[in-house]
Amino acid sequence: MSKNIRFLTKNFGQYDTSSIGSYMNIGGFEALRKAVNMDPEEICDLIASVKVRGRGGAEYPMGRKWSQARAVVGENKIVVCNADEGETTTFKDRELIKNDPFNLIEALIIAGYVVGATDGYIYMRAEYACFRPLLLNAIRQAKNYGFLGENILGKGFNFQLHLYSGGGAYVCGEGTALIRSIEGKAGRPRMKPPFIKVSGLFARPTCLNNVESLSIVPHLLMDADHVYASCGSGESIGTKMISVAGNVNRPGAFEIPFGTTIREIIYNLAGGIQKDRGIQLIQFGGASGKVADDSILDTPYTYDDLRAAGVMVGSGAMLVIDKRTSVIDFLRMNQEFFSEESCGQCTPCREGNLHIKIILDKIANHTATREDIRIMATIARVMSMSSLCGLGETAQNTLQSAMLAFPEVFEIGGAE
Repeated sequence: MSKNIRFLTKNFGQYDTSSIGSYMNIGGFEALRKAVNMDPEEICDLIASVKVRGRGGAEYPMGRKWSQARAVVGENKIVVCNADEGETTTFKDRELIKNDPFNLIEALIIAGYVVGATDGYIYMRAEYACFRPLLLNAIRQAKNYGFLGENILGKGFNFQLHLYSGGGAYVCGEGTALIRSIEGKAGRPRMKPPFIKVSGLFARPTCLNNVESLSIVPHLLMDADHVYASCGSGESIGTKMISVAGNVNRPGAFEIPFGTTIREIIYNLAGGIQKDRGIQLIQFGGASGKVADDSILDTPYTYDDLRAAGVMVGSGAMLVIDKRTSVIDFLRMNQEFFSEESCGQCTPCREGNLHIKIILDKIANHTATREDIRIMATIARVMSMSSLCGLGETAQNTLQSAMLAFPEVFEIGGAE
């Protein structure tokens, strides 16, 4: 299988990212021109036909999401781009923003047309402040050229785009917390229902998508040769942006066809393990992702194959840890992150993260008992079932998967 397919990244390095004219010279905004002459439901069907799933971690079918958002009755709908990308070791959206900002703007306008929105918001993480001038310039130029504003392309379609920066809170990657942050409130999740597609930003019907999810759309609309559909198979069609970090020689963001093996990703794309050390574990999908040992190396990178192996695609991140770091030390580091980033609003997450941190420290100090291990597993299970938002629900994915993959580490007397 070819590893050099460039679909999402085909514009990288091909135009001046500060110039809309340069973008238009390589076919920019042709997808928008095509979109406004199509039935919006036809665009939803196109996205559904190649089984695009949300690329922020939830993996919800994107064609279905847009169709549902379009069906919601309400005025002044909103589309939101989640560019918070706070998941650790995840930085592929950053590359899409930096190398192809006009494509993201074009994608948001198409999203607005499809769902019937009048406003779009990009919510970008605080640490990406260096890209604010790039996006603000792209928005301004798109407006000057008539791609934003009133009566876009003479189709009676009105759409405005706004850029907001977060304050650096991981929890604001969750949809309702993100929306509250844009509204000027504390970035804390709220109960659902109402779901944001019915009552979201400013209590208006809202459709929220990740940077990568949106970035696919213009390319799909112009994919006359069906390049995207020719990649992958089954439920995993097309290509995927991934980010590889940790103890590898060439960490970075890569576009891969679904079906590429984990071994090919680590050794061919990321250059192998530093100084040829052995792999201790690989974490998939960031801090809230699951872990596996090196027996997963020959598993194809697809939704179904990874799930069968006990992990998941999630945010598209892969963190490779070599033998210098023990499993327990890695879990303690991961747990420190969640203990810090929990908003503290709900008891299972607030108290659960604190107590699991205490027990992991006891394991590291060889003072844990079998009862501690049992309590830790129970807390992790309760958190996954009863936390208010996705942070608490997934915070112990790493621990729970590690207890399955490395049971010997949790045996009293055998802990690392």
